Amino acid sequence: MSHSHRTETAHTFQVDLRGLVDLLSHHLYSSPRVYLRELLQNAVDAITARQALHPDAPGRITVRTGDTLTVTDTGVGLTEADVHRFLATIGRSSKRTADGAFDGAGLDAARGEFIGQFGIGLLACFVVADEITVLSRSAADPAAPAVEWRGHSDGRYTIRTLPASEVPEPGTTVRLTPRADNAEWTTPERVVQLARHYGGLLRHEVTVVDPRGTSHRVNEAPPWERSHRSPLARKEALTAHCRELFDFTPLDTIELDLPAAGLRGVAYVLPTAVSPAQRAGHRVHLKGMLLTDQAPELLPDWAFFVRCVVDTTSLRPTASRESLYEDGTLSAVRDALGDRIRDWLTGLAASDPALLHRFIDTHHLAVKALARYDDELLRIVLPWLPFETTDGNVTLEEFARTHPTLLVTRSVEEFRQVAPIAAAAGLGVVNGGYTYDRDLVHRLPEIRPGTAVDDLDPATVTAHLDAVDPTAELRAAGFLAVARETIGVHDCDVVLRDFQPVTAPALLLDNREARHERTRAGLAADSDGLWADILGSLRNETPRAQLVLNHLNPLVRQAVTIAERGLAVTTAEALYGQALLLSRRPLRASESALLNRAFMGLLSHAMHHPGTDTPDAGTPGTEPRKDF
Repeated sequence: MSHSHRTETAHTFQVDLRGLVDLLSHHLYSSPRVYLRELLQNAVDAITARQALHPDAPGRITVRTGDTLTVTDTGVGLTEADVHRFLATIGRSSKRTADGAFDGAGLDAARGEFIGQFGIGLLACFVVADEITVLSRSAADPAAPAVEWRGHSDGRYTIRTLPASEVPEPGTTVRLTPRADNAEWTTPERVVQLARHYGGLLRHEVTVVDPRGTSHRVNEAPPWERSHRSPLARKEALTAHCRELFDFTPLDTIELDLPAAGLRGVAYVLPTAVSPAQRAGHRVHLKGMLLTDQAPELLPDWAFFVRCVVDTTSLRPTASRESLYEDGTLSAVRDALGDRIRDWLTGLAASDPALLHRFIDTHHLAVKALARYDDELLRIVLPWLPFETTDGNVTLEEFARTHPTLLVTRSVEEFRQVAPIAAAAGLGVVNGGYTYDRDLVHRLPEIRPGTAVDDLDPATVTAHLDAVDPTAELRAAGFLAVARETIGVHDCDVVLRDFQPVTAPALLLDNREARHERTRAGLAADSDGLWADILGSLRNETPRAQLVLNHLNPLVRQAVTIAERGLAVTTAEALYGQALLLSRRPLRASESALLNRAFMGLLSHAMHHPGTDTPDAGTPGTEPRKDF
């Protein structure tokens, strides 16, 4: 019996550094500009590590621009062993071992003290440079020699040691030789801009020195961390910060402070209305370093009326460090910030009603969206919210004083149809066709007991229209018979009533559900096979619309006396067409054809009967032409 012997040989992946850099620049990072953020980040972490060893150690970062770009920090530095361990191994972090302890200086420091988490920051520099030099002297081992690491984008690197005397102070200097194709990112003006953009809130001093030797301090403490001589001065400082950062003067400022999440900042209330779909991008700093200025996920969807800038220690960045990682912490922070903004809003009712009025005038849609789901807020703001009603734009509180029963339409077009007639009849109707309005009106009885709310039904309006005198109804019987036959083909009945205002010749009572049902029935009639069976199974009793002619209107009084059938047909179609237009809903093709036909019929009649006192000519004291 023979036994086969298997051998295994260990190999190491050969990394194509150029391919890795291309991957970083085109897929992980949104722009080459992040190279400076990565360098600043490494410098901040190095200073954090040194100050853990020596709390009194200096904390300065100096960026020098010119033919080469250098970033020097007063951080913990690296020994030769550190350089071999960290700079020569792609992807390893100098900040932690696998179990999370600090590795670079043998410290057991908390993971939360460091900004970086992925150990690939230096690679981002190859996006703008072909050669990187790192010169470092360790603060952890003062006797250790300085070390120089020189790396190239093709994967080659060299390491050499230097006498400690050649590098007087512990710390690290990173030098880049910019590539021509990305030189725009390393010009003095752009470097100052980028340093201020990313490092504007860093706790350590960050200075950019241009080729002329001029120094630019790019960071300062945020306004919410500075002391101010008075609350008013504090508010003015925050307002000035908003103008500088976001280029608008806020309606108000809301300070944000969540100690448990290590988060502080401010929310600025937008002075103009925005679409709920247009979610604001918030600026999020992680331990002072800008993570992103486009973080809509920081706040709940309903809070689209504020722009935030915050600094946090607890939220996690994604691998690119350009957005927030969605986890339980972010979810808890989002809820807590939402509560803070809601508390501000509810507090306005007591502290500053004038500001609440201005806010609601601007952002009523946001408040309505929130009030639907928040009982406490509903009780506070619903009395302040404006609604379109038959008494004009008023609050529900005001409207309910004169109308114990509120009727709500399901759509804007239904409200437009019935508003003039309902107002004249004394009915209290609210336009429920706008986003959130119908739901909110139905919740009014919760905060105002004794108020009744019902959806408006066309029959409710019809019940408030007065019946016509039987003698007049009899005189109009001939015209009504022709009108019912003519308009009946459009699934519409014709009735004669007395109602105000006198200026309205006709009212079309219909609703969206009825029209949908008639459309479905029409499709079923025109279909065959399976589709017809499906539509047929959905059949309800098809509700009909009602064309209500106003017998008080002089034009209608004259129209119902017409005996000539052709003219009666044309007049009925014209009245129906005008009522359609007043309903302000889109016309179907058959309805557009009817309008054209009625107009041409009336025009033809007028041309063939000049001087005849017909409905299109009108009578003295009326203005029928404007009705048509």
